[in-house]
Amino acid sequence: MPNTNRTIHQLNLEDDFLFAKVMSDKEICRKVLEKILGVSIREVSVPATQKTIDMLYDGKGIRLDVYLNDNEGTVYNVEMERGKHKKAILPKRSRYYQGNIDLDIISAGEDYRKLKKSFVIFICTFDPFGERRHLYTFENRCVENLSLTLGDETTKIFLNTKGNMHDVEPEMQEFLFYVENTTDDFALQARSPLIKEIHKKVIEVKESKEMEVEYMTLLQRDRENIELGREEGSNQMASLIKILLSENRTDELNRALEDPDFRNHLYEEYDIL
Repeated sequence: MPNTNRTIHQLNLEDDFLFAKVMSDKEICRKVLEKILGVSIREVSVPATQKTIDMLYDGKGIRLDVYLNDNEGTVYNVEMERGKHKKAILPKRSRYYQGNIDLDIISAGEDYRKLKKSFVIFICTFDPFGERRHLYTFENRCVENLSLTLGDETTKIFLNTKGNMHDVEPEMQEFLFYVENTTDDFALQARSPLIKEIHKKVIEVKESKEMEVEYMTLLQRDRENIELGREEGSNQMASLIKILLSENRTDELNRALEDPDFRNHLYEEYDIL
């Protein structure tokens, strides 16, 4: 969702809109993935800048911001993550994304034995695990023998712009700093050729009238959705309060005011839409 308080010219690469537009450039996308994974990638295919896997989970779909397939048939889901409030849900969110990537392949008629190697990658503007690393990589391993991998060919990678260890090469450190400091001044003094290439694309996006119109349209849509959500939420809560007070369920009311999950449970119990 775009930041409703910024113009397109004020965006950093951490913004979903700018990140998606920049990563739609196949060559930039390939080079960024090479830096993250530390491997050579001959080619990437970008079927859609914003691909939504059409699957319902509690009535909600999943948007994969950048969905890539390289020439070896590997699937990548790359997403920008902002806001420390998401820290606790990221592990299960990565599991959810992984499952839906697989189901998306299976729904296309493939046998599960033909599931492709996949990577779920989050670029975070906060430290998701608190160890000050720039890079956290997870694979499924045997608890009793950590050298024994499951071999399911799934990997989850979390990059952290707030890391301060020397755990990645200097060019990756520069890239992670650039994510939150996408300015002409920083790009000019950056040593990384990749940052200079990315910044050219950033300028192209920001100076495009078509992109500006698209961004403003998304801003307006999101403002309307926020206002609609507030109105609907207010009406739902008013209905719930009326019911709980009529049944003298004050303890449940107090809990509902503090606990969103419990509140949603009560909405379902009383069929409050």
